Amino acid sequence: MSGLPRVSVSPVGGAGGSMVRGPGEQGGKERTVTGRADRSAGGERARPTGLRSVAGQVFALQAVIALLIVAAAAVALVLQGRYDSERDARNRSLAVAEAFARAPGTAVALTSPDPTAVLQPRAEAARLASGVDFVAVLAVDGTRYTDTEPALIGQKASGDVARAAGGESFTEIFHGAPNDAVRAVVPVRDDRGTVVGMVSSGIEVETVGQAVEGRLPLLLGAAAGGLALAVGGAGLVSARLRRQTHGLGPAEMTRLKEHHEAVLHSVKEGVVIVGGDGRLLLANDEARRLLKLPEDAERRHVRELGLEPRTAALLLSGRAATDEVHLAGDRLLAVNVRPTGYRPAEGGCVMTMRDTTELTALTGRAEVARGRLRLLYEAGTRIGTTLDVVRTAEELSEVAVPRFADFVTVELLDPVVRGEEPSGAFTEMRRTALSGVRADTPLQPVGDLIRFVVPTTPMATALDEGRAVIQADLAAAQGWRAQDPEGAARALAYGLHSLVTVPLLARGVVLGMANFWRGANTPEPYGEEDLSFAEELAARAALAIDNARRFTREHSMAVALQRSLLPRVLPEQNAMQVAFRYLPATAGVGGDWFDVIPLPGARVALVVGDVVGHGLHAAATMGRLRTAVANFSTLDLPPDELLSHLDELIDRLGEETEPGPRGEVGVGGDGDTAEGTAGATCLYAIYDPTSGACTMASAGHPGPALVRPDGSVEFPSVPAGLPLGLGLGDRPFASARLKLEPGSKLVLFTDGLLGGRQRDYDSGLKLLREALTRPGRTPEQTCADVLATLLFPVPGDDIALLVARADRVPTDRIAEWEVPADPSAVSPVRAAAAARIAEWGLEDVGFTAELVLSELITNAIRYGRPPVRVRLVYDRVLICEVSDGSSTSPHLRHAADTDEGGRGLFLVAQFAQRWGTRYARRGKTIWAELPVAPDEPNGNGAGPVPDLDALEDLAW
Repeated sequence: MSGLPRVSVSPVGGAGGSMVRGPGEQGGKERTVTGRADRSAGGERARPTGLRSVAGQVFALQAVIALLIVAAAAVALVLQGRYDSERDARNRSLAVAEAFARAPGTAVALTSPDPTAVLQPRAEAARLASGVDFVAVLAVDGTRYTDTEPALIGQKASGDVARAAGGESFTEIFHGAPNDAVRAVVPVRDDRGTVVGMVSSGIEVETVGQAVEGRLPLLLGAAAGGLALAVGGAGLVSARLRRQTHGLGPAEMTRLKEHHEAVLHSVKEGVVIVGGDGRLLLANDEARRLLKLPEDAERRHVRELGLEPRTAALLLSGRAATDEVHLAGDRLLAVNVRPTGYRPAEGGCVMTMRDTTELTALTGRAEVARGRLRLLYEAGTRIGTTLDVVRTAEELSEVAVPRFADFVTVELLDPVVRGEEPSGAFTEMRRTALSGVRADTPLQPVGDLIRFVVPTTPMATALDEGRAVIQADLAAAQGWRAQDPEGAARALAYGLHSLVTVPLLARGVVLGMANFWRGANTPEPYGEEDLSFAEELAARAALAIDNARRFTREHSMAVALQRSLLPRVLPEQNAMQVAFRYLPATAGVGGDWFDVIPLPGARVALVVGDVVGHGLHAAATMGRLRTAVANFSTLDLPPDELLSHLDELIDRLGEETEPGPRGEVGVGGDGDTAEGTAGATCLYAIYDPTSGACTMASAGHPGPALVRPDGSVEFPSVPAGLPLGLGLGDRPFASARLKLEPGSKLVLFTDGLLGGRQRDYDSGLKLLREALTRPGRTPEQTCADVLATLLFPVPGDDIALLVARADRVPTDRIAEWEVPADPSAVSPVRAAAAARIAEWGLEDVGFTAELVLSELITNAIRYGRPPVRVRLVYDRVLICEVSDGSSTSPHLRHAADTDEGGRGLFLVAQFAQRWGTRYARRGKTIWAELPVAPDEPNGNGAGPVPDLDALEDLAW
């Protein structure tokens, strides 16, 4: 490019201007060149320069706007920075206060004698670790326990802290001593939820301000940079705008409009523009198709276009609308409307619309699916709440009405209802549950036997194929109508029109079936999409029914076993009038038991016990314990000794049932490891009607209640021994001795009567006292009173209740003598006993009684130790007792023909109904019971008469 002059260009004065200086001009003239050279014949034509051009005005406007925006942004950033700093201060303060308030030991320290000594170092450590300016612990009244400035400890904190004392956590901008701060106050609660103090944490406002001021240089620098970029960008936009619009003619503008029209009419969203006078100004092709507008629709009034009234009213209302659904023929349109004028009075609007018909249908199906999922979730929580087969079937019928069916029937096999294994033909089932939207129904009621004799019915088909079957139109179900023509006619006349039937399968076994019916309340018939839901619902219900069936079976077996092991009829005895109640738990049979055992000497033993656990094992253990107690009672042991023997027995049983060291199977059977003998509690009491003494001992069992004849109730103290079979050591059992007045009642019970989830033990004792405080009630009436007061509707544990009213043997039915240690004293005592027996009208057993007494007294004098005492008791039998101070045990033996002695006890055993030995702490008592006439309880009848020939043969 040699030969061309070099041109120096420098900006001047305005946008687009430059100074051009040619060579050789020494400080000469300068000329301004603006715009672009006009190559027409007329030479260069001046154009507007500076702000008079469109590009210059746009630049100036953009520069001003950029300046304002940058300034506003800078101010906003400063304010935002301060806001963020304050918010950060609030959050940090609240987090530190809450963490310190909930820290382990804070609540305990506040209730200590010196909270400041404990909490001050902790608060200072928390402040340093968290970076806040202060952490203070306050009392409920606002007194400082700790503070960053120790001089303030003991003073009340400024500001209103009553909100925190009321249990509310809050943050605030605090103005006060020592400095203004962003403060958070959090209450401190103890284990009971009581506010015992407060924790205040915060950051001083000065610290927050310093954080904001530290950001100002950065913010100002960013604002300056943003302003420079905005001005530079405005210059670039202005230059580009100048280049793009320069020389734009009518053809180019027309082409631009044509492009706009093409785009407007090709979009798949309808656009309608309405003027302020209500006339249509513009409608694109999609709007014409959706609204079915005529060809000459433009410039016509909206009401003349044949639109839906609701849509026309919206176009003329002048209000805005967003995604409103409007009907256009058979289509659903989502409509958006916005006014076009700056003022509402100007009118006019633009409306856009899109077709949502298919989307609405899809949304409806999705909503149905969500509803089904919610129903399945509810079914999981509502079906199987109890272990009752019938109730579970009812829950299945209730959960599906009315959201899936108008009526639901559930039929089960009879063995399933009884808790047995399902068996028999599946063509006969028992209707177990029926639910519907109306009380009146044409379907067979609950309890009817439903037969499926026609193989083409939907029910029979479902059972054969093991899957759900749908019958969309019941009127066309010929097999269903043929099975029960009259019932089918009633159902169709009632309005039932559609059915889904599903077999109830568990472990591949049919338990029953569920039928879902739709009637007039639901005109839509069942479809294929309903089958999977019905099967899922039935599967969940079948599992719950099977669980309930197996529980029912086990519960019935346990109840049968337990009732077979408990006494059904109490033995006859005159010492006490006894009534009892036994109630098994509904959730599982336990091991509660009771017993009444007649003892020698007109005495009676009362027993109640409780085996730990539930089920068959507990019932079997209970039976073993009851048998053991009955056997030990024949030894006539004191209560404490009997419990000791029983404890040893349970220990031995536990050792027998423990599995071997190499996984050997115990005695449980069926290859399962047997459960060890569970622990048990027991209360054993012996009552002597001749003296009114009652001796009792407890092995971890609740003590009895004693009801005096006047109605007063007390709970006598019985030494609480350890439960049986727990292996807690060899601590001996202790006994207690009471004196029962005639007419007093002794109430023995198990803990299931008093305790439970809804009531604690002490409350149960209080209710029991109230139920017993009614004088003059018989034992049967007392049992009824107690259960009416304390029985739960659904007892969670077994209940055994024993009420015994004490009677006395009349003093004139008791005779006692002390015998000197001289064989010659036998005859006078025997004569006195014979006389007393004659007074009682028992002459028929007098000779036998004399014979027995002679042998017993002679043996006591010969082989025993003084003192020797004789006692006759006339009760249901004639009781002869001879006591001495020796503990030697007599033995019954058969003497040889050549023996001179040894036949005394043999004679006693031959002519006594029962005989035995009872040991006391010192000495023993040999007793014999002679029967009186069975038809006369008072003894005025003949007893057994000795065979004199036999006596002659036994003589020595």
